Amino acid sequence: MNIRERTEQREYELLQPWAAKSREAMRLAPEEDDDLRTRFQRDRDRVIHSSAFRKLKHKTQVYLQPGDHYRTRLTHSMEVSQIARTIGRALGLNEDMIEAAALGHDLGHTPFGHAGEKAIRKYMGHFNHNEQSLRVVRFYGRQGRGLNLTTVVQDAIVCHTGETLPRTPEGAVVRRCDRLAYLCHDFDDAVKAGIIGKETLPGLVAMRLGTEPSQILDILVHNIVECSQGGQDIVWDSYYDEAVEEFRNFMFAYVYEGPVLEKEHRKAEHVVLSILDLYMKTPSLLPDKVQLSFERFGKEQAIIDYVSGLTDLSALATFQEYFIPKVN
Repeated sequence: MNIRERTEQREYELLQPWAAKSREAMRLAPEEDDDLRTRFQRDRDRVIHSSAFRKLKHKTQVYLQPGDHYRTRLTHSMEVSQIARTIGRALGLNEDMIEAAALGHDLGHTPFGHAGEKAIRKYMGHFNHNEQSLRVVRFYGRQGRGLNLTTVVQDAIVCHTGETLPRTPEGAVVRRCDRLAYLCHDFDDAVKAGIIGKETLPGLVAMRLGTEPSQILDILVHNIVECSQGGQDIVWDSYYDEAVEEFRNFMFAYVYEGPVLEKEHRKAEHVVLSILDLYMKTPSLLPDKVQLSFERFGKEQAIIDYVSGLTDLSALATFQEYFIPKVN
């Protein structure tokens, strides 16, 4: 019995019966197993070593060009992973699967965060970053073979948001923790940026969850563990549902779609829309590897894949090159 097989055996001994088991995980393209790592561990490693994951450090979470002390898509993904693993371990679920899905859930996010996503949706009629994350892991990386992640990890990635719920409790943990992380951490960043104050939180939120991001996290993480013990449903007490929804509405009204960021988001949308229009009309300006992918994906999809994969910095550099006059 090799190291991987021993790890697989321990999963059956230590995890809940309904937890995902790496030995049972399937890939769309079957592969020979590794001697050291389980299938979920290999999924995690492929995500971490992908260029799409590295790009997340230069993709906006909320603030454009935010400085050193604010979250990016990379730090957000790491924070989701940490919170989700804490819950997963406490509930006897598969931490390796949770980590792979959490680290990979935003690989398809656009430059400039949701402003970029909104721009592409406006141009194309349909675009969702969770669906794009699935495209990234299926078709990009490893010389065009895609990451070939296990199907349950792919399911957790695409179902981390949207109407379709994940098939596994591990995926449900990632979905809960994504919302929990972005609300608490974006609130924290908004306070640091001076956009809002802790005293502006709605009274219901302050009374039931508190006003410190760490306190809100602690309350909800403990409550999820308490309420989800002994079953496959990942829930928190109904007492907190109304407060979390009020918290989310507050963040959208005063931060995500608030007046302070609205002007910058309009600029970001303009940058992305301009780049899309440029490449659609003049595809010869695209890198050769993107043009070569037209036959495989079609011109429009290949351009969407390329533009959505740009970092904030590379999108700004492209815009400057083609739309800002050069002054000697």
